[in-house]
Amino acid sequence: MAARALASVTVTFGMVSIPVKLYAATSPQAGISFNLLHAGCGSRLKQQYICAKEGVIVERADMVKGYEFAKDQYVTFTSEELKELEEKGTQMIEISEFVPAETIDPIYYDKAYFLGPDKGGAKPYALLAESMRQSGQTAVGRYAARGKQYIVQLRAVTGGIVMQQLLYAPEVRTIEDVGIETAPVRDTELALAKQLIAQISSKEFDPTQYQDEVRKRIEAAVQKKVEGEEIAISPSEPTAGAQVIDLMEALRASLEKTAGKRAPAKAATAEPAPAEIKGAQRKPPKKIAPEPETRRKVGKR
Repeated sequence: MAARALASVTVTFGMVSIPVKLYAATSPQAGISFNLLHAGCGSRLKQQYICAKEGVIVERADMVKGYEFAKDQYVTFTSEELKELEEKGTQMIEISEFVPAETIDPIYYDKAYFLGPDKGGAKPYALLAESMRQSGQTAVGRYAARGKQYIVQLRAVTGGIVMQQLLYAPEVRTIEDVGIETAPVRDTELALAKQLIAQISSKEFDPTQYQDEVRKRIEAAVQKKVEGEEIAISPSEPTAGAQVIDLMEALRASLEKTAGKRAPAKAATAEPAPAEIKGAQRKPPKKIAPEPETRRKVGKR
C-alpha cells in the first residue's frame, strides 16, 4: 500500500530549495492496547478530573493550564497566551550545517520520518542525497510543526533521505550520572570475550530475525477469549537473586554453548584464540528445530 504523506515541506540550504513530502517512518499503532472497563458490566470507563481541594468533578470548560514555579504555587496561562508562545509553522526544513554522520550519537535520536521528492523536486532531492552519501555528511537544521520547533538531521539511506528528529541537549542525560565503578579487565578475559563476540557476530543487522513474542502471545490469548475459552494462570516462579560468577568459566561456557550454532556465512572472522583455548575444535553447525510457542495462561477474573 502506498504511503500517505503527512505534510508538504521545503528543504532549504543556501539558495537551494527542494520541495519534499513528509511520511511516517514507523508505525506505533501496530502495538496492542487495552481499554479500561468496568469489571461489573464490561462498559468502557470515562476519565474525569477531580479537584484536589474541593473534591468535585471539573469540566474541561473550567480548566486552565498552570506552571508550578514553587511548591504548590502556580502561574496560569490562557489558551490565547499559550497560542502566542507557539512556534509559527513555516513548512520549511532549514539546514544550518553539515556534519559527519558518526558525530551524532544515536542517543539523540527521537522520531524518524521519510522524505520523498514533491513535484519538481526529484533532481535536487537526488543531488542532495547522493552528495551526502558520497561525502559521508549529514545535514542538521530546524523544523517547526504543531507549535514546536525541532532540531532535525537529514541523512541519506539506500533509496532516499530520512529526517531524524533529534532531542535537545538538556533532554539527554550523561552517563556520568550513573556512577559506574571502574574495574580492571585481564587480557585473558578480554581475549575470550572478543572471541565470543566474533562467534555470534553477523555482517549486518536484520530486524526481520526478531519477532515480538509478547505480542504473539497476547494475540493468541485474545483469540481464545473471543472464542470463549477458559485460560488458567500458571504458578509464578520465585525470582533468583544475583549470583557471584566466575567470569572466565562463564565466558568458556558461553563459547561452548554458541559454538556451531551460527552459520559460517553470518559469522565474522574471529581473532586468534588465546593460549587457554588453542586447539579447540568448533562444533559443526547443527539444525535446531523451532521451539513450540509458549502458551500464555491467563486466569479468568
